[in-house]
Amino acid sequence: QVQLVESGGGLVQTGGSLRLSCAASGGTFSTYAMGWFRQAPGKEREFVSTIDWNGRSLVYADSVKGRFTISRDNAKKMGYLQMNSLKPEDTAVYYCALRLVPFIASTPNDYYYWGQGTQVTVSS
Repeated sequence: QVQLVESGGGLVQTGGSLRLSCAASGGTFSTYAMGWFRQAPGKEREFVSTIDWNGRSLVYADSVKGRFTISRDNAKKMGYLQMNSLKPEDTAVYYCALRLVPFIASTPNDYYYWGQGTQVTVSS
């Protein structure tokens, strides 16, 4: 069993930056691929980014490509999402998630463990 806890969300102005963290505990972390998803009120959960078990394969949603960077530190059992040039449409609850396999995937159904989410609000 793995527990995931996101942190680092907050309120920023358009063009600002935030760094989200995902702390894993209670089990292994380095074996599995990790993903970030986001969900705004009344909308479906949306793929943001994913990184494979060793950090060599990465994929970004078109909406965040060039602005967000996903990374992980397996020794610390931590995942990160650096968000730059934030826009109001980035406003959502951001979730980290962990697969049961090491390779990347872009749909919520491909992930098993989920954190509680952290709120990101971007004001105009």
